[in-house]
Amino acid sequence: MAAPLAQASSGPPLTLLAPGGLWLLALLGPLVLLYILKIKRSRRRVPSTWLWAAAQRDLMARAPFRRLIAQLPLILQALALALLALALARPASRGRAFTGDHVAILLDTSASMSAAARAPSGEATTRIELGKRLAKDLLSGLAPGSDALILEAGRDARLVAALDRDLVRLKAAIDPIAARDVEGDLGAAVALAVDRLRQLGGSRRIVVITDGNLARPAALRGVSLPLEVITVGDTVDNAAIVRVDVRSGSGPAGAAAASDADATRQERREEVQAFLVVANFGAQPRDLYVTMRQDSASDVLSSRRVLVKPGERLPVVLTFSPSPGDYRKGLRFELSPRDAMPLDDVAYGRVPAGDKLPVFLASGGPAQGGTPGAAAGGSSPWLARALASDPMTSVTAGSLAELLGTPALDPDTFVVIDSACPPEPPGGDLLIVNPPPGRCFGTLVGRPLDRPTLTSWDTADPRLRFLTLDGVHLRAASSLEPEAATQALIRAQEGTVATDISTASRTGTLLGFDVGESDWPLKASFVLFVRNLLEQARAHRAHGITGPARTGEPLRVSVPATARDLQAIGPAGERLDVAQRAGLALIAETPRAGFYRLSWQGPQTGSVLVPANLTSVAESDLAPKPLVAEGGGEVAVSSAGSQPDAHAEWTWLLALAALGLVVFDVWYFTRVPRRLQDRDRPAA
Repeated sequence: MAAPLAQASSGPPLTLLAPGGLWLLALLGPLVLLYILKIKRSRRRVPSTWLWAAAQRDLMARAPFRRLIAQLPLILQALALALLALALARPASRGRAFTGDHVAILLDTSASMSAAARAPSGEATTRIELGKRLAKDLLSGLAPGSDALILEAGRDARLVAALDRDLVRLKAAIDPIAARDVEGDLGAAVALAVDRLRQLGGSRRIVVITDGNLARPAALRGVSLPLEVITVGDTVDNAAIVRVDVRSGSGPAGAAAASDADATRQERREEVQAFLVVANFGAQPRDLYVTMRQDSASDVLSSRRVLVKPGERLPVVLTFSPSPGDYRKGLRFELSPRDAMPLDDVAYGRVPAGDKLPVFLASGGPAQGGTPGAAAGGSSPWLARALASDPMTSVTAGSLAELLGTPALDPDTFVVIDSACPPEPPGGDLLIVNPPPGRCFGTLVGRPLDRPTLTSWDTADPRLRFLTLDGVHLRAASSLEPEAATQALIRAQEGTVATDISTASRTGTLLGFDVGESDWPLKASFVLFVRNLLEQARAHRAHGITGPARTGEPLRVSVPATARDLQAIGPAGERLDVAQRAGLALIAETPRAGFYRLSWQGPQTGSVLVPANLTSVAESDLAPKPLVAEGGGEVAVSSAGSQPDAHAEWTWLLALAALGLVVFDVWYFTRVPRRLQDRDRPAA
């Protein structure tokens, strides 16, 4: 069993925190010297010397000092000086000793530590502030000669202060610590503490200060060093938004229809549909208002009043009809009234960029190196028909020059290029059909194949799901050699005829044959293949290339490959470091929930708004999780309220006592003798 964290001190009951203040005691010497030095008297003519016998003896003596006589002013002044010196030394009586030659203090900084709490004095505060106060108290209880290190445990481990014996420096390192909007994981911090202490001699221990609301309770099990857990904060009820998703849909253009048939006959209009899940982690039902508004706007777009039962997770749908100027704007969702943890009462989203996916169909033709068949129409007519069959697309046809010369092209446009392979085409997801020989996005387009026989296709790939290529015949194709064998999508006996050419910022597909030189457009699988490509592009358009962002995780955002001067701004307006490679912008960490704005310059100047949310059930449930000891070590858990005070300083009490002695000394010198008062009193 691990030793108790705090125990009664076996040392002296009074400890000097700043022994350097005792230098003031050196002034006792000059004070005594003033009382034994003879007073230099001036010569005067007097009628008789019998009243001045003592003064005459002083003048006749040769020694410069006289005998020290205990006088009340001397005693008062010496005591005042001694008390003042002790006050400057900051004496404190110890209430506990923090055992251990080397101590690691881990402070939980996950999102749940931002919840409201009550200090022992009754004042309103937060769990993280209680944890910081406790950490400072533990440092004050360190035994002489012991050292400590401070670790911050959020999503990742952070070393706040290395091993040090200077308590002032260690406490100063604790002050800027704050709770982060992330799901906590103490495992990395515990592992780092063990690694730092393992090579040291003497007794070692790890102390974890947390609210007990651990997203991963197993992180504290089986630790090789003595480990104690001190919990702060009480169990409180909490409601939270634990999931949010915003999509573009359609609804009736007029009032609600009387029946489903009537609604079907009505003209449909575009609407934004926000799907939220509201959870109640308390013991009582919660009557809540769920509202949706645009970022930095006060007008409510939609709201609902809901009653959430204890332990219930209630789905809520909010809708509004957007205008073209609302596309890609930020949305803010709120619960009211607020509760003990305001962080999870707010969630963020973004208005989708319209319900219809923009598609640009570009035909290269012989001028761009395509096959002669492309001049007569090639794949473009068949592709145009398949793309137009989806009612949620907006297809624009043009030449390759028009595609490359359009600076205002929507960055999420699904681009289809027939009979050409430009190196850096604009837009989002990409489909290249019948490219010319040579390199095309890493795939080598090689020799022609005459009537290749299809043998297999990657049914696990989303682009080829739910379809079959049985019975599809090709008249001609080009042999494709991808960079990796896993990139092959469709294979024939003679070689690969379709490959994956995706990059970090976009999904790309390469067909090494002219669709018009096959019977594939006559099969239902061709329309299904195009529909799969469109659905994938539509999902990337709604959420970005990597999906919705969560706080604490790296943020990856698709940007044009030609983007330059990339800038990233955080939720509080702070400038963030951002890396860019192959059309992908990377922000290493998102510590706060809110909107992250990225902007760039170049041929396709633009910007993008990315929402990041906590949406963590583990952090929003503020009830402490039980810790069951397993493995080589045991976990001792205690509450902060059961810990005795580390010390009680006597500085101000001693300073007031010294001031009282000085005031009494002044009164003693300036008092009027009683005999003089009696003499001056008028007779009755």
